[in-house]
Amino acid sequence: MTRYAVVILAAALLVCPAFGQTPETRIKTKVEGTVDIHKDTQEKEDAWARQRAELKARYEAAKASIGSLEKERDILARENTALGDRVEELKRRIEESVRLEEGLEDALETTLVELERFVTEDLPFLPEERATRIRSLKETLALADTSPAEKLRRLLEALQVECEYGDTVETYQQKITVNGEPVFADIFRLGRLSVFWQTPDGTRVGEYDRVNGQWVELPSQYGRSVRMAVEMASKRRPVELIRLPLGRINP
Repeated sequence: MTRYAVVILAAALLVCPAFGQTPETRIKTKVEGTVDIHKDTQEKEDAWARQRAELKARYEAAKASIGSLEKERDILARENTALGDRVEELKRRIEESVRLEEGLEDALETTLVELERFVTEDLPFLPEERATRIRSLKETLALADTSPAEKLRRLLEALQVECEYGDTVETYQQKITVNGEPVFADIFRLGRLSVFWQTPDGTRVGEYDRVNGQWVELPSQYGRSVRMAVEMASKRRPVELIRLPLGRINP
């Protein structure tokens, strides 16, 4: 029985070697186990700390990105609103432009009619030149592919030319009819006050009778004054005071 007890005790010692360790060994083993556990725990904490720091950095970056995107969204929203307002303003201007163009076309036509009537009722100077200008204006205003601005410019130029006639004098040659007789004459225009004529040899002089709407002959006593006026307008004589019969300007 004693032999079996020894064998069983020996087997137990083999199965549980700790029972065969000294106190120092057991303490050392426990300390080393504790150290390993602490080391493993520290490594896990360090890993968690690194992961937490990385997640925090990513969070801060995402937060900053969101703030930047919100600011950009607000800017784009304002720009979009401003663009919408701009589009509406352009639409309004286009509609207004169309309305003005339609009104301008009517105004141009009316003004041209008035200009033609004025030229017809005015003194008969430069008839071909002025008639050609009116005809050219009519053709321009009738063109669909010509802008209203260009039509307005052409009409204003014609009005400007007609206005300047009132402040200038000139002389030119023209065939006129006096008492049913065709006469080739030198014409002297004194602004828009009157138009005088004389034959090239200076033997006959006359003026345009605005009241009766015809060319008439003046007494020979006005021959020198008309001749001097023609020479001054042609810059063949220095300017000086002369007497001219202006007659009745208005009916």
